[in-house]
Amino acid sequence: MNPSPPWTHPDDVDRQLADVGWAVLDPTTLGEKCWTAAAGPWREWATRFWSDLPPDPHLRDGGRYRHRRHGCFWVSAGQVQPVAHRAHWQPLEYNALHGGFERWFDPLPSALMVDPAWAALLAALARTADGLRGPQPWFVEAHLFRIDTAGGIGRPTPEGAHRDGVDLVAVVLVDRQRVKGGETRVFDALGPHGVRFTLTEPGSALLLDDARVIHETTPIQPETAGGGGWRDTLVLTYRSGGFQGPAVPSAKPPEA
Repeated sequence: MNPSPPWTHPDDVDRQLADVGWAVLDPTTLGEKCWTAAAGPWREWATRFWSDLPPDPHLRDGGRYRHRRHGCFWVSAGQVQPVAHRAHWQPLEYNALHGGFERWFDPLPSALMVDPAWAALLAALARTADGLRGPQPWFVEAHLFRIDTAGGIGRPTPEGAHRDGVDLVAVVLVDRQRVKGGETRVFDALGPHGVRFTLTEPGSALLLDDARVIHETTPIQPETAGGGGWRDTLVLTYRSGGFQGPAVPSAKPPEA
């Protein structure tokens, strides 16, 4: 049985995030936070933007279960600006499996980036980051993920329990079809305390103070033998001061 999420009361999101380093938002809470309405764009976005994600070319565990796109933005005082397409990079101390080198992914669909709901989502979560660290410009990376079970097992976090090297992480469940597993686990980075639960409702979200907690999601498997399924998520990271990157970044993706 999937452990139920410990939903955070809408009035307590910022306080709980500050007190314990995480908060879990049900779809209504996230919708009202971002669009002042319970309904979100998740069903439409899942069909339009998650159904044709290209394969992740950088998996080092030999798997073919992950598909993704990536984009970067600058958000300040409610204004959302896309920045030139750039590589995703993490130091080895945060990602021992995929850290230390530039990973270029296909960019986000232009139709998603001009959707007013997209800008509203990024701006709303920037206000949460403001509450956590103080108002300032935020350097935001957006990742569209599909983890599938075509090969039997899909791993949402093949690097294991980790931090991302940012200030705020938001993990939003966009869709989940015909899979079991995918349990979210959040642990205090300096102690034994933690929580475990499974997100199953599109539009539900986990918010993390990345400095205080580590997180992971367990592998998914097909619900029935020989069947296929997937788990779609949107991961947004907010970082102060600039994007993570190597000392000398490359100017463009390597030639195929």
